Amino acid sequence: MLNLHFNCLSFNNLSTLLIKAFNLNQLIIEPIGIIHSEQKFRYETPRQGVLETSAESYIELNAHLNFEQAVKDLDGFERIWVIYQFHLNANWKPLVQPPRHTRNKVGVFATRAPYRPNPVGMSCVKLNRVEGLKIFISNSDILDGSPVIDIKPYLPYSDSFPEAKTGWVKHGLEEICEVVYSEQALLKINWLKKNGNINLKSFAKLQLEFNPKDNSRKRIQMLEEGSYILSYRTWRIKYSALNKSATVSIEDIFSGYSESELHNSAEDKYEDKALHRKFNATF
Repeated sequence: MLNLHFNCLSFNNLSTLLIKAFNLNQLIIEPIGIIHSEQKFRYETPRQGVLETSAESYIELNAHLNFEQAVKDLDGFERIWVIYQFHLNANWKPLVQPPRHTRNKVGVFATRAPYRPNPVGMSCVKLNRVEGLKIFISNSDILDGSPVIDIKPYLPYSDSFPEAKTGWVKHGLEEICEVVYSEQALLKINWLKKNGNINLKSFAKLQLEFNPKDNSRKRIQMLEEGSYILSYRTWRIKYSALNKSATVSIEDIFSGYSESELHNSAEDKYEDKALHRKFNATF
């Protein structure tokens, strides 16, 4: 029986995956490319790629390896499987607590959590187009900088089993909320993206499209019934979520610092007070 284990190595600024087989020859898997995406942190990316409907990212294949021929005829497929490395995960957990469906811990092999013995993920993404060594995709939950191990076409006749049992996971997306943004909130969100590379729009959608009032797993404060504040680091997102409504309304974005805290430049743990002061002066 083989004892397989992944180690992350440095390879042309990418991670090289090394599988060590017990008393056998080593099998080395080298990344074929890397993901470029606006989603740079775990808390910015959706739980499943199908929930990300707007952002486009792309796979940049490594040059000088004849991959121009390897992508021949790929653009005839609407969806592809992308096999990649969870490059931000150094450790694995035998039990994990899923973000949805249950409050109990379940075995990591019964989830798609990134905390795996071998940090390998797979996502079925929408293929938009192929331009040379760049493969443009959407409906993706893959983080920026993730090394790509392999690409395979999605085949509905063999890859789709809609009636299959899903264990502890509930069927469908019946609990999903639509997240909408006021003009004022969007103006501030776009300003922060441009000036601080902070993606509050993706974060708010991810946190609030399911269970928007659940303060046991999220940094949520209730102002009054139906009105809440969600915290993102040192920023605050004000939103409304009414009972029996399938819509969450993002109303405003504001600094989490008080005026006295902003004037105290000596204490700047997150090194972002200058951005907050500029934000307050703008709005």
